[in-house]
Amino acid sequence: MERLNQLDPRVFQIIFLGSFLTIGVLLRDFSVRVEQVALTFASALATQAFWLHRLNIRQAGFLSALVTSFGLSILIRADSLWAHPLIALLAISSKFVLRLDNRHIYNPANLGALLAAFVIPGAWLSPGQWGQNVVLAAWFIALGTIVTQRSRRIDIGWCFLAFYLGLLSIRVFVLGQNPMVIAHQLQNGALLLFAFFMISDPITTPLNAKARIGYAFVVALTTLIWQFVFFKPNGLIVSLFMLSPMVAWLNRLMPAASYQWRPGTAVATLATAVTRAAGATDPSRRTSATGRIAA
Repeated sequence: MERLNQLDPRVFQIIFLGSFLTIGVLLRDFSVRVEQVALTFASALATQAFWLHRLNIRQAGFLSALVTSFGLSILIRADSLWAHPLIALLAISSKFVLRLDNRHIYNPANLGALLAAFVIPGAWLSPGQWGQNVVLAAWFIALGTIVTQRSRRIDIGWCFLAFYLGLLSIRVFVLGQNPMVIAHQLQNGALLLFAFFMISDPITTPLNAKARIGYAFVVALTTLIWQFVFFKPNGLIVSLFMLSPMVAWLNRLMPAASYQWRPGTAVATLATAVTRAAGATDPSRRTSATGRIAA
C-alpha cells in the first residue's frame, strides 16, 4: 500500500484514461480509428524524446506525453490520418516552447483540442456522448476524484463543476427551462474529462488554493458566456485556453509552494537545461539553476 501511495499520479491518469479509451472503442464506439490512436502516441512520444534530447534532459520520462496522448485520442476526431499526429506534435512541443515563470502555460490536451476545433482542417471535437452512460459517467467521476486528490487538485475540479452547474441552474430558472437541461450537462463526457483531467492539471493551475477557487469560477463563467451569450460551441476548451495565461499572474499575486510531479528528477533537470540554454544566448543569465521548472 505504501508503494501505491508513492506512485506518480500520472500513472493513475494513464490507467484511467486508457480504460475510458478502451471502453469507448470496444463498447461505446468513440469513432476513432486504431491507426489514429497509434499515430497520436507515436508522435507525442517522439516529440517528447526530441525535446528531451534537444535540452539535454537525461532523467525525465514520458508519463505526461502518454497522458496527453490518451486525452487527444478521446477528445479529437478527424477524417484523415495526419491530423492526430500533427496535433500531438504541436501539443507536446508547447510544453517546452510556450513557457512563463518556469512553467508551461497551456495544458497540452487543451491546446490540442483547440487546434482541432479551430485550426486543423478535417478535425473536430467529440461531442462527449459517451458520458450518457450513467454507469460510465459515475466511474469517470470516481476515478477522476482519485486522480485529482492524489495530485492535490481535487478542489478546482469540484469547484468548477459546482460553479458551472450552479450558474447554469440560475439560467435555467430565470428562463423557465426544464431542469433536465442540468442533468443533460452532467451526462456530457467532455465536461467530466475537462473537470477531472484538464482544468485540474497541477502544472497549469494556480498554486494557491484560494486562487484556484477563484480561477475555477472565472473559467465557469467564461464558458457559459461563450456558450449562451455568444452562442459558440466548445466553450470549455476556449475558456481554459483564453484564461491559462492568467495563472502566472495569480501565482505572483498569491504565491504558494510549487507542485512537482517527481521532485528532484525531471523538473530539476529541465530547469537546469532551460537555464543553460538561456545563458548560452544571454551572457547576463549565465548563472546556476537554483529554481525549478515544471514539465
